[in-house]
Amino acid sequence: MAAGRRVDILTREYPPEVYGGAGVHVAELSHSLRRLTDVRVRCLGGPRQEKNVTAYGLDRELTDADAALGFLGADLAMARDCAGAGVVHSHTWYANMAGHVARTLHGAAHVMTMHSLEPLRPWKAEQLGGGYALSSWMERAAIGAADRVIAVSAAMREDVLRVYPQVPPERVRVIHNGIDTDAYRADHGTDALDRYGIDPDRPYALFVGRVTRQKGLPHLLRAAFALPPEAQLVLCCGQPDTPEIAAEVAALVEELRAVRDGVFRVDGMLDTTSVRQLLTHARVFVCPSVYEPMGIVNLEAMACGTAVVASAVGGIPEVVADGQTGTLVPFDATPDATGEPSDPEKFAAQLAAAIGELLGDPGRAGRLGAAGRERAVTHFSWDRAAARTMEVYAEAVAAR
Repeated sequence: MAAGRRVDILTREYPPEVYGGAGVHVAELSHSLRRLTDVRVRCLGGPRQEKNVTAYGLDRELTDADAALGFLGADLAMARDCAGAGVVHSHTWYANMAGHVARTLHGAAHVMTMHSLEPLRPWKAEQLGGGYALSSWMERAAIGAADRVIAVSAAMREDVLRVYPQVPPERVRVIHNGIDTDAYRADHGTDALDRYGIDPDRPYALFVGRVTRQKGLPHLLRAAFALPPEAQLVLCCGQPDTPEIAAEVAALVEELRAVRDGVFRVDGMLDTTSVRQLLTHARVFVCPSVYEPMGIVNLEAMACGTAVVASAVGGIPEVVADGQTGTLVPFDATPDATGEPSDPEKFAAQLAAAIGELLGDPGRAGRLGAAGRERAVTHFSWDRAAARTMEVYAEAVAAR
């Protein structure tokens, strides 16, 4: 694809309204792509002031409708405005239908980046109700016609081809997420620790993520009962998906606090400086996800020089090198498609053992963290991801 041909990025999340890894991905990739071609971003939410960024609200006629139907309405407005784009690049089911309609209406090549797959997240039915069937249909319809599909890991590519066998394998490319190693680096400031009352002289394990079934926070909380008594646990929690998961996590936190001190819960999105400081001072970062196509947060921890303990699911083993930059905990899922571990007590015990080992061995944790920083710098960059994305755009245009 020739530089200068317009690319419209279609997404739900874009700064400052970012709540997950997909939003970070879109923001960083768009920034790097702008050095290579003409990029317009079309996102959902409140008005944006940034040049060439247009935000779309939900149709007032659909405000009382199912949420997924509201997003579909916004997608149609996005698609209308994609006239003149050579490529439309959609991210997540919230915007996939905008790309699909723009392809049909304007003849633009449609590229989809798959950050997750709706059929592999059955717990979303708990959050979306009937809208889950609609979100799944939107994803399925769009991916079946897309000119190219980008998977954020090799494991995700395998999932795409398994879940959507109608997608020809030659259309699916792997481009890993990147990390800004200037923004995420060791920061020995203690403002964030002081703000939340965390003792810098006591080792702590850190979790950063949304309160959702996918991120496995209840499993970490159950594991925490077996952590060394001198250790602290710091939980940076995004918005809960549902009242049910919110209540479960709150109850586990209070139960844990009843038997040990040093349990800190920080709710809401934190600024980069605070996250960087918390990551830097953590003895170990923990990612107990039950489903994770890649997991940018692990790269953030590695870039800050922090050892990682993570479940061996999805694309995580492509990021965290077991025994070199952290420890991978085996994960066996139930056969009922819920994504939960087949033996929750065993999984929690293995998490506790892996975390406890690094909490008690600062020398090894430090070596793993240093290797993680080197791996993040050497193998993951957004400029590299952008260059490879441009190659996929060229393929998609040629396929049209």
